[in-house]
Amino acid sequence: MAAVEQHDHTHGTPEIKYSTCYMCACRCGIKVTIEDNKVRFIQGNRNHPINKGVLCAKGSAGIMKQCSPARLRNPLLRKPGTERGAGEFIEISWDQALDMLTERLARIRATDPNKFAFFTGRDQMQALTRLFAEQFGTLNWSAHGGFCSVNMAAAGLYTMGYAFWEFGDPDWDRTKYFMLWGVAEDHNSNPMKIGIEKVKSRGGKFVGINPARTGYQAVADEWVPIRPGTDAMLALSMVHVLLSREIFDWEFLIRYTNAPFLVVQTPGQKGDGLMWRDEAGHPLAWDLKKEAFVNGLDALCHPALFGEYKTPDGRTVKTVMTLLTERYLDPRFAPENAAKICGVPAATIERLALEMAHVAFKETIEIPVEWTDWAGRKHDKFIGRPVSMHAMRGVSAHSNGFQAARAIHFLQILLGTIDCPGGFRAKAPYPRPVPSPGKPARHSAPDTPLDAHPLGFPTAPEDLVIDDEGRPLRIDKAYSWEAPIANHGLMHMVITNAVKGDPYPIDTLLFFMANMAWNSSMNTANIQDMLRAKGPDGEYKIPFLVVVDAFHSETVHFADLVLPDTTYLERYDAISLLDRPISEPDAVCDSIRHPLLTLDRNVRAWQEVMIEIGARLKLPVFTNADGTPKYKGYKDFITYYEREPGIGFLAGYRGADGSKALRGEPNPNQWERYIENQGFFQYHLPKSIRYLRFANKGYLEFAKEAGFLRTAEPIVIELYSEAIQRFRLAGLGLYDGPMPKERVDQERLATYFDPLPDYYEPLEQQRVDKDEYPFFAVNQRPMMMYHSWDSQNAWLRQIIAQNHLYMNRARGEKLGLKDEDWVWVESHNGKIRVQLRLIEGCQEDTVWTWNAIGKQSGTWGLKPGAPEATEGFLMNHLISELLPEKEGERRITNSDPITGQAAWYDLRVKVTRAAPGEEGVWPTFANVPPLPGAAPKPDVLRYNTRIKAS
Repeated sequence: MAAVEQHDHTHGTPEIKYSTCYMCACRCGIKVTIEDNKVRFIQGNRNHPINKGVLCAKGSAGIMKQCSPARLRNPLLRKPGTERGAGEFIEISWDQALDMLTERLARIRATDPNKFAFFTGRDQMQALTRLFAEQFGTLNWSAHGGFCSVNMAAAGLYTMGYAFWEFGDPDWDRTKYFMLWGVAEDHNSNPMKIGIEKVKSRGGKFVGINPARTGYQAVADEWVPIRPGTDAMLALSMVHVLLSREIFDWEFLIRYTNAPFLVVQTPGQKGDGLMWRDEAGHPLAWDLKKEAFVNGLDALCHPALFGEYKTPDGRTVKTVMTLLTERYLDPRFAPENAAKICGVPAATIERLALEMAHVAFKETIEIPVEWTDWAGRKHDKFIGRPVSMHAMRGVSAHSNGFQAARAIHFLQILLGTIDCPGGFRAKAPYPRPVPSPGKPARHSAPDTPLDAHPLGFPTAPEDLVIDDEGRPLRIDKAYSWEAPIANHGLMHMVITNAVKGDPYPIDTLLFFMANMAWNSSMNTANIQDMLRAKGPDGEYKIPFLVVVDAFHSETVHFADLVLPDTTYLERYDAISLLDRPISEPDAVCDSIRHPLLTLDRNVRAWQEVMIEIGARLKLPVFTNADGTPKYKGYKDFITYYEREPGIGFLAGYRGADGSKALRGEPNPNQWERYIENQGFFQYHLPKSIRYLRFANKGYLEFAKEAGFLRTAEPIVIELYSEAIQRFRLAGLGLYDGPMPKERVDQERLATYFDPLPDYYEPLEQQRVDKDEYPFFAVNQRPMMMYHSWDSQNAWLRQIIAQNHLYMNRARGEKLGLKDEDWVWVESHNGKIRVQLRLIEGCQEDTVWTWNAIGKQSGTWGLKPGAPEATEGFLMNHLISELLPEKEGERRITNSDPITGQAAWYDLRVKVTRAAPGEEGVWPTFANVPPLPGAAPKPDVLRYNTRIKAS
């Protein structure tokens, strides 16, 4: 029974302060009651644009995160003479820590900046960490997205200029048919719950597509249990149904997409599959009235949607829509054939497609608002097709996820539900041009900032970050032939590549909020061995590992230097439009955090530390011309830094007197204005620019002025991706420019870089015996946890502190298994022993579990016998970051071949009953010793402030 902490009846005066939650990535507004420098209540802020007062279990439990005994207390140095991973540390001062790190980084920057690799987790301030890496001059920076959602982001940005997650939202107030693809209940938690309630309360239909019926799917009007990794086939089969019945939005396709553009058809020749263009580079179309080839971007043309033509030089050209129709009307996409792959009955596939089409075209809605399109044409209303979708990791975390996400967008585009009333709407600063114009930095030099961001959007092989011999220049091999459009990097490959010295060895690796020695690695035990690995000279293959975190994660245990961070209630943060904003479809929004509590430990916010190190290293952005620090700290930096005149990290209350929004000179009192406004800013868009933003003249001009876009040109939705085709041509040896030399790279480009999305079997599954490993295996996060962040949270641990393997009941019983059996789960890469639960709400070919519940004993402030360490487990032990070996081929990353997305969900396993006496979770890991000065591990799980002393 939990103890109750007794407090004396004397107490201070409660204060109410407002901030932004950090218990997941939703970034909801919170109302915090503080007394005597302690948090007493955390509630939702009813005025906040994101959650409107709603708060989940995670948000409320932030109070116990602040009380966690796992909080780091001092900088730590691995004890001289001890082995990495032994967990023996000594406390050092901040001056010692920063002197040591500055000296090391200065030497690296003066010789080879790429020897410093800086990779961050869910930090919510990637614009600043990116700026630091950029100024340092290292190509080796990225954030967590490569093992989270780069497929989702890239698919949208290379198709229509925005995507699922922070880039857009369903029009919750108007949508009548909502389809959710592969989303676990931790994702977009409070906004999603609010939105689903709105849809259902209006009588709209909610369809959940997911192998597991948990969370959101449990309240869906219809649950569609799909086989993992087959989402592209399901979506494209529904496209087949729409095309076969000619049910699609002709006008939308002609006016807003590249469907009428002409594509060269010269198989086996250079230029095949590229747009046919005039001398000025304009894509051409066939004008039905002029009966001539014209600029397809001309607003006055009347382009043919379908057709095949001959160019003056005798080449065959076809419209994009013709190619699309030829592709998806193929019998392999017919529902009866698609059903064999995705496991969804053919009748269900057809019915879902026709239901959406009925709502889109028979239940159209109108918003009577005057607006002007990009060509100057006046309109008296917005027409809405009230069908919307949302998708996330269940789609993205496969090696075919980029094409699968594009396929889902194709459904929306054919129905005309893009950024319209009732449809899937963009959120500022999106949409962006397709694809975004920024290219990744390709060159680095000593003591020199990069000339571009470390991450960007390649459109051709010339944009790859490779040397003259075609070798990768980044340690994670992002933007190489192995992962050409790796917009978020390949964080999951950093340790493996660095230990191998492939493509080169590094000196210092810094992880910020990235638990790479545990649940954020695809192969936990092997990764821990790699962190301990030494070369023939006896030195560690990764010479120096720096870990920045607020809590004692498993990765802290392997650090050479630990820099302790603050919690989200103790620091300044800018949730910025330059980064990952909190905008809503109708309003441009951003927000802040500010210190609500006085620090009680010797810790510093990593934002502050980066500003100081930047000044110590004389990085130009952080230093005056005379070499003195330009900024007094992070707060000062956010106030005065400008990306361009008038554009800074915070968009609200700009100008000398705070009267300007979005663009304006720095305001010395900007933070105070945010605090007065409960920690957020929102700029409500005029109704005339809220929809069809990709072609809305008013919005495009507004976005240019606000710095969201470089020009006010219309954004053309790309059904056919010419950028993708250029890479395919390089793989086929038909490109005037860089081309891969190794056969494996050539084959990957030729096979998977399809300018129209297609379904292909996930790469790992192509190399695994499906008879031996009959089950798909996935993991997802529960609603009350997020990553591994909450394992030390006394309240949330009472909800869940161990996990089971879930299997379809009928399938389990057929195998002779029953509830609570101990079973072995084995993949081509490893095996684990876990306890089984049989449930009805699971697709029959799938097993799954909750992610990141299992912990290493002694970490996160947990006692050695904690259930997370003795009864929880990770599925990561079964997964490999590399594909199974193939004779004559170098080892290839187990990732999407287009984007480098970690293919967590491609796993196939077999499940067998454990022998009598084989019980308990396996494997387990040795207990981690406590850190110096660690807080005692209390038994207190709850407390009161008003209990008087007896």
